[in-house]
Amino acid sequence: MDQTVRRDAELATPRVPSGIPLRLAAAAPALWRVIDRSGRVVGHLQALSEADGIRYRVRRFHPPSRAFLDLGEFWRIGEAIDCLRFAT
Repeated sequence: MDQTVRRDAELATPRVPSGIPLRLAAAAPALWRVIDRSGRVVGHLQALSEADGIRYRVRRFHPPSRAFLDLGEFWRIGEAIDCLRFAT
């Protein structure tokens, strides 16, 4: 599957579904920090442009390895955000 990071100006910040206590802050083109109510960064959300549309990749920082680990890729923003919310 051909995936590229979408870097064009038409990509707006995704909207977090209502009722979810998280917000997004731009980190780079097509990349956002996912921040909880207390201001803690819980992970990253990256938009990937594919032939079928935009797919969202979520990552969480793993302190022992000092690296970000991919948690998954999703077609729906709500599923991507839920993955970060409930992954342990």
